[in-house]
Amino acid sequence: MKRINIMASALVLSASLAGSALAQDGVIMKQQFDGNYCHMKFPAITEGSLASNNPQLKASSSDDVVDFYGPCDESPSGKDQLEQQRMDEQRHPFINYGG
Repeated sequence: MKRINIMASALVLSASLAGSALAQDGVIMKQQFDGNYCHMKFPAITEGSLASNNPQLKASSSDDVVDFYGPCDESPSGKDQLEQQRMDEQRHPFINYGG
């Protein structure tokens, strides 16, 4: 019986940690270096919402992930990312990046 309680506790703990990792506006991974320079990974914006002013991120389980190096205050669904991903889509409209 103790083994089941331990396993259930471990499952709840790992689920809560995974949820908190995505709680920061969809950021999957964030590694801060000197000053305000970070390496972050977060889901790309859905193609359907790129044209809108209300961008939605793809599911965290999607393989379409942005590998970002820059300021730590970058928002995955912010203006800068929206503009960058719009330009990427215009340059390469037929490339499937895995999503």
